[in-house]
Amino acid sequence: MRRRDLLGAVAMVAPFATGWGEAKAAPDGGPWAVPSPDGQIEVTLFSPQKGTAPAWKARAYGKPILERGALALVLADGASLGPGAVVETVRRTNHRGVWEPPFSTARRFDESFNELVLQLSDPGRQIRFAIVVRVHDHGFAIRYRIGSLPRKTLMLSGETTDFRFSAGSQVWSSRDEGDYAVSSPGAIDPVPDPPLTKSSDRGPMADLPLTVVTADRMVLSIAESDRLDYPRLAFKPGRDADSVVSYLMRFPGRATGWSGPGDTPPELSFPLAAASATPWRVVTVARSDAEIVDRSGLPAIFASPNRLRSTKWIRPGKAIRVRVPYTTERALACIDFARRRKLAHIEFDAHWYGDGTDPSDATVPIPGLDMRRILGEARAHGIGVILYVDRVPAMRQLPAILRRYREWGVAGIKFGFMWEGRQQDTRFINHLVQACGDAGLLVSLHDDLRPAGLERTYPNYVALEGVRGNEHFPTARHNVTLPFTRCVAGPIDYTICYAQDRNRTTNAHQLAAAVVYYSPLAFLYWYDEPAKFDTAGWDELVWFDECPTTWDESRTLSGRIGEHVVIARRSAKRWFLGAMTNEEARTLSVPLGFLGSGRWAATIFSDGKPAQAAWRTPVTSAIREVGSADVLQLKLAPSGGAAVMLSPV
Repeated sequence: MRRRDLLGAVAMVAPFATGWGEAKAAPDGGPWAVPSPDGQIEVTLFSPQKGTAPAWKARAYGKPILERGALALVLADGASLGPGAVVETVRRTNHRGVWEPPFSTARRFDESFNELVLQLSDPGRQIRFAIVVRVHDHGFAIRYRIGSLPRKTLMLSGETTDFRFSAGSQVWSSRDEGDYAVSSPGAIDPVPDPPLTKSSDRGPMADLPLTVVTADRMVLSIAESDRLDYPRLAFKPGRDADSVVSYLMRFPGRATGWSGPGDTPPELSFPLAAASATPWRVVTVARSDAEIVDRSGLPAIFASPNRLRSTKWIRPGKAIRVRVPYTTERALACIDFARRRKLAHIEFDAHWYGDGTDPSDATVPIPGLDMRRILGEARAHGIGVILYVDRVPAMRQLPAILRRYREWGVAGIKFGFMWEGRQQDTRFINHLVQACGDAGLLVSLHDDLRPAGLERTYPNYVALEGVRGNEHFPTARHNVTLPFTRCVAGPIDYTICYAQDRNRTTNAHQLAAAVVYYSPLAFLYWYDEPAKFDTAGWDELVWFDECPTTWDESRTLSGRIGEHVVIARRSAKRWFLGAMTNEEARTLSVPLGFLGSGRWAATIFSDGKPAQAAWRTPVTSAIREVGSADVLQLKLAPSGGAAVMLSPV
């Protein structure tokens, strides 16, 4: 564990203005403003007045972004904790420091913030609680902290955190991995995919993160962080056209899969212990679409520091899955392909174990699959093996799974059909990820999950889905919406399906996705086998061979939500640039000032002459020498893209 992650905010707090850093007894009635370290963002808290709840509002870069909205917790009996509360103390502190993750989209992140803790009490219920606000140069976060209680736990049924945006704002929202819908905040109602089961939270609502563009073209991304023992956040329409309100899920999101789909019990209330806290509600703030992408590290900054004893063993990288029918020979062919194409892992997906059904014994391979031989061959070539495990055996036999996989020398586990929504789901996921981390196993979680900054708390949590990815063959417009929406909240397992005849985008578009979408464990060639690419005519695959999955530096050079995006990321001395467009052809002028001094060899993979079906558009390649004063002209076909590798000469 790195020392910088051990320090934490508490050990590094200090006054950030005259008189700040001390708790004030019997404070004035407020309001209390909290500025960001650079003074460009400000959050204001209001005390409860005449039975009303505490409230908040926010400004950024001289413009209002959140109007005054209520803050309260909802108790199990339906009453609210907040209205009628008494302010006891106000404490202002700050934190100055950096977070240096073992791997991410950059080597270091500024985690400096200013904080205000508003301590309140509800005399009638004998409950003490606090509202905590932290303001960073890239946004802000708010959470509730439970103090003393008359009993061991406080039973809650919900939370009222109002987000009242400035008039004329638009929201990009989705639910259950469906497509993105654009609406006013008060009209959110995206269509889930697949349709809701009987066991689903009903009514119009959206999953996090929520992307908001104000009338002043300020861009906000609302996510959560540090969800360790709490239901998952969703959003419902607020009381007016420009607002949404927090909603805590009572069912798992999209409870599909085995063992009870359609009849999962709801969680109508849940406990929160004294001295605990709710997750952070994080609002990332930017002045442009491109800038919001560059600020995607903010949710993880607010998460709890690393809880693993060591992270040196964690190996990010690219992976290919072994396709069914599973045989030892097919697995060995994938190992050989991984070795030749610089992949870090192979993966066995569903039905590799037991009798081929997902609820069966996940420690016993199906007949004819020599797992020890496969693992020995993989180890000899430095290739990791990741094994799929369904949620049902994971719940039933986790200790046995961990013992057997450690004995075999497995690199990690991909858990499928995971449920997330209720507090009990959150508890199980966190236990699962930490147990795997303690056992030296990577974790990839699939199905309807959402990031919450846990890649900082558990760095072995290297991939999660929660996206309408390439296996669904989405539109190009969807693909260039993701960088400004889902991707802002955390890693995204998009499962690139290169050169598939069901794709609705060009192959160059898919090459670019390896840079545009950040996932430390990135799956390539999802619907194909090595034999397809062992024939002639795949020269462009050198891009996938060389493209890393973790980065030292990232810059979004251009972008507009739903239209196009250009992202450059650096690993060591090389830059990798990905450009993608929607269904509209466009030529993008890309200044190369980020390169710095010297000359660079640019290997450019781009769209050839557009074909009637986008996936048939050929990939062209060229090499040219460039410098920081040059501007690349990238001509993108409809639903197209470009991928550029830049190496110092």
